[in-house]
Parts: sequence; structure tokens; C-alpha cells
Amino acid sequence: MKNRALRGTALTVISLGGANLLRLISNLILTRLLFPEAFGIMALVQVVISGLQMFSDIGINTSIIQNKRGDDPDFLNTAWTMQIGRGVILWLVVCLLAGPVATFYDEPMLAALLPVAGLTAVVSGFNTTNAASANRKLMIGRLTAIDLSTQATGILITILLVFWLDSVWALVFGNLTTGLIRVGLYHRLLPGIRNRLHWDPEAFRQIIRFGSFIFLSTVAGFLINNGDRAILGNYISMGELGVYSIGFFLGTLPVLLARAIANKVILPLYRMKSPTESIANRDKIHRARRLLVAGALGLCMVLAFIGIPLVDFLYDPRYALAGPIIVLFALTKVPEIVFAAYDGVLLAHGDSRRFFYLLITIAVIQSALALFGVIWFGIPGAIVAPGLAALITYPLKAAFVQRYNAWDPKADMLFLILGLAVSGIACWLQWPAISALFA
Repeated sequence: MKNRALRGTALTVISLGGANLLRLISNLILTRLLFPEAFGIMALVQVVISGLQMFSDIGINTSIIQNKRGDDPDFLNTAWTMQIGRGVILWLVVCLLAGPVATFYDEPMLAALLPVAGLTAVVSGFNTTNAASANRKLMIGRLTAIDLSTQATGILITILLVFWLDSVWALVFGNLTTGLIRVGLYHRLLPGIRNRLHWDPEAFRQIIRFGSFIFLSTVAGFLINNGDRAILGNYISMGELGVYSIGFFLGTLPVLLARAIANKVILPLYRMKSPTESIANRDKIHRARRLLVAGALGLCMVLAFIGIPLVDFLYDPRYALAGPIIVLFALTKVPEIVFAAYDGVLLAHGDSRRFFYLLITIAVIQSALALFGVIWFGIPGAIVAPGLAALITYPLKAAFVQRYNAWDPKADMLFLILGLAVSGIACWLQWPAISALFA
């Protein structure tokens, strides 16, 4: 089990690191070929699409990982059938909302972009359930290889489309093509059943029963993960939003790493070796979580000191403000990183109800902080809101996970103080650059 967990962690780091390295290379090329406004428009497109995907998420993949029938072909094929139906419905909703969204953001181009971009939901609906099955068993090596090769191919196609189209349409068609390639490779290369349309009423009821609170949780998850850009899009220009998106991409890498490992490794470990079963299990899970937090915090601290020179080296002067955005993110993401992986305790034990209560509380507090923060302080208000929300809701999270003997308060406080102190020093040393964000 230890070897599988370590291998899964290493592969997740390779997957996320490789994916973001490819994304960085893509950004470096595309920012020189396109204008900042294109990235701002695409950021809004992705906010709308991912928001609707989260609003319609009924926890199909999590159900496969968590449910005792997760290896049953009838259960898997029913999940696949539900997934396809969800993708089609989601695309129809995107088409209906395209016009109103374009009016709300005063960006007519969104009315044409969104229906085409929404086709990615239909495409991803055909992804095989073998991907979730591999995650369930901590067998993610082939998944990593497929994802990285798909992304590399998609980036190459997107760059060629930019030379041909010279507009934001290249980014939309590039995303759609990447999704098609991933679906094909998943079905062709992943071991497991060959999915077919099937309907098992009992499997449907089990997924819906577990997924009802997952559905509500993902509504809250949208506000947590995309609320800043959704709010900022109505207060700053598309060019400024494009610069913010670059800073967001680099500044949130540590927390993305922590979440990826938590979902792909720590969550299955909580299911296989529940801390409620023995003190030995609890201690082993604590060690695994501490290693995760330490690694992500280390990356966060590095970005706190090199964020500004990194952007100056990689990007042209139009994106200079992305540097202080990265530094400020390095400070505010510390609480999220420290408390990472606790959510997996609830999901691994099928407690989607408390998982929802936790996420909706975070979402309400974070959204309120972000809205008033943007009005009063501009971009820094959006950056600081998630960190403050994580601190405010920590007592509730601790109370929930302690029900499953999984709370680790001493390590939490030690990591929190260390992370805030080091990242705070970096912000203090580079305050003149950060203060420019308040303008």
C-alpha cells in the first residue's frame, strides 16, 4: 500500500508538473502571438463552462472510487450512460445562456464562442469510466502518460490554429480538439471494460443518493474556484483579466498540486486504510498528509520570492503585473494548502452531506469577501479572499474530520505559522511592486 501511494504521488506530481510545464510553454508562445484581451475573453469562457460543469456534477467519478460496486460492469456502464446524458444537457444549457452572458459582461463575442466551447462537455461525457477505475486502485501511470501526451498534442494544434486564425477562436478549437483526442486515447489505451449504454436502476439510485450532496457541493465549488474571475470580469478590462489569468495560473500551482495529490492518492488511502480503524492507520495517514503539505508549501515559498523576476524573464512588459499577483497568491494560498486533503476524509467515508455543508460555508464567506474586496481594493481583494475564508472555516472543517479521527492540529498550526511567516516576508520585501495592484 505504501509503495502504491508513493508511486501514485510521484505520478501525480509528474502529471501536474508536466501539464503545467506544457501549459507554461503554451502561454509563453501564445502570449507573443495573441493580445492580452484574448486570454481575458477565454478566461470568461472557461469560467462559464467549468461553472456549468460543476453545477451539473452529480459525483459520478467519486461514486466509482468510493462505492463498493465500483468494479461492477453494470454500475460502471450506468455511470457512463448518465455521464453522456449530462454532457448533452450541459451543452444545451450553454447555448441558452450564451446571449445573456455576453450581455452581462458587455462582450458580444461570447455569444458565438460559448456554444462552440460548450461542445467540450458533450465530448468529455464519452470519457471511459476506466479512468476513474484506475484512480480507484491507485493505478495512474497510464493515465499520466495519456494526459501529458494529449496536452502536448493539443498545444501544438492550438499554436497552428493561432497562426491560421489569429484570434481567440484558436483557443476554443484547440480545447475542443484536445478533448476529442483524450477521449479516443482513454478508450483505446486504458485497461478495463468497454463501456456501452446500460441502465441499472439500483446503480442509478446509489449514484444519485451519494451524488445529491456532491451536486450541491460542486455549486459551492464553482464559487470557491472561479468566483474571483467571475467577479473581476465585471470590474476590470479584458486585458487586465488576461494578465490576472497568467498570475493566477502560476500563483495557484502549489494549491493545485496539493489538491491533485489529495484527490488521486490521499482520498483512496482514506478509503483503504481508514483512520477510524486503528491508531496505526491514523498515524500513517497523518504522515502522508504532512508530506503533501510540506512539499506544496515549499513550492509556494519559492514562488513568493521568484514570482516577479520569473514573470519579467518569461513574459513581455504587458504582463508585468502578473509578478506581484503571484507573490500575493503565495501568501494567501498557505491556509488552503495546509488544510488540503481533509475533504477526502468525508468523501472516503461517504459523508457527502457534511462535505456539502463545509463547501457551501466556505463558498458563501469567500464570495462575500471577494465581492467586497474587489469593490474596495481591486485585484488584491480577490486574491486575499480564499485565504481568509479558509482560516475562518477551519474550526468547522476540524470538527467534521475529527469525527473520523483524522484531525492533525499540531501539524496544521506549525505549517500555517511557517508558511505565513516566510511568504509574508517575501511580500514585505516586494511591497512596492505589490502596491501597484491596488491601482
